[in-house]
Amino acid sequence: MEALYADPVLNVLLPGLRERSRLALVEQDLADLGAQTEGTALPAPAFAPAAGAPATNMATALGWLYTVEGSNIGAAFLLKAAAGLGLDAGFGARHLAPHADGRAAHWRDFIAQLDEVRLSAAEESRVDAGAQAAFAAALAYAQQYLPVADE
Repeated sequence: MEALYADPVLNVLLPGLRERSRLALVEQDLADLGAQTEGTALPAPAFAPAAGAPATNMATALGWLYTVEGSNIGAAFLLKAAAGLGLDAGFGARHLAPHADGRAAHWRDFIAQLDEVRLSAAEESRVDAGAQAAFAAALAYAQQYLPVADE
């Protein structure tokens, strides 16, 4: 996702997008928890620019961003649960903390910017597909790394 937050075209469409990235907060949280991230084999970033590859479809990217930014609303519940583990907005759960403007205001600002982007019907469909793909990817990661109780 970091490649989308840094994308110059997306930052023109959504001013301040770069500052919305929570990667640095996630990295701090991992350090708080003593997680060893160096040398860890992670999957290739979905949106990392590859040599000779076409640029990311902007409509699809907007769908992914919609899902990721929207997840910050639900992060309030996760932050409360993290407190039970001794984590908070200052240690181990920084990435779950609300924006200084508040979760709702931050979300409304993002949606207002997104609503200003002119899209064709086909592009709107790609936004929807991108949002669904982002949600499916998050679910797949959760299923891969979290034990699921047998039914």
